Amino acid sequence: MTVRRFRSRPRTRRISPLLVGWLIAVWVALWGTLTVANLLTGLVIAVLSSVLLPLPPAHDGLAFRPWGLVRFVVLFVLDLVVSSLRVAWQALWPGRLPRNSVVGVELASRSDLLLTLTVLALNVMPGSIVIEIRQGRPTVLFIHALGADTPASVEAARRAVVRLEARVLAAFGTRAERARSTGTPGGGS
Repeated sequence: MTVRRFRSRPRTRRISPLLVGWLIAVWVALWGTLTVANLLTGLVIAVLSSVLLPLPPAHDGLAFRPWGLVRFVVLFVLDLVVSSLRVAWQALWPGRLPRNSVVGVELASRSDLLLTLTVLALNVMPGSIVIEIRQGRPTVLFIHALGADTPASVEAARRAVVRLEARVLAAFGTRAERARSTGTPGGGS
């Protein structure tokens, strides 16, 4: 009996039109003017970048839920306004410097992409910034929380991160990711 070895066909590299369009837009934005020359050089650079430096495939199994995304955006904007007002109040409070804490928060998500989205949303929020990520089972974020000087305020900062992650999972997480989440997306549901 002979053993036949099958050679796998070489993978053809597909160029993502969405990625090429995004790279062209970034190129034009960097140059600051929309000209035919900028568009053409952006196209050449985008295609060469896509062919010579291909991105690894994203196999995170993400799901897109429009209602979850709408809820995430609305509550995120509301959180931005509230945290901006809170930081402004702490900055303008006469004679009292706000105390801070470093808070560790365990995340439910195991996806790198969902972790990235959560960290980006946290870093945009005034009053908190992610200072360390320990990946493992579970992933732990360490955030610097402004004004978290009592056990109650530290716990409130921790709950805010868990709620934010739950909203990200409600918008983009798989069913399994959402089941692992302990937060309540959008303050209930």
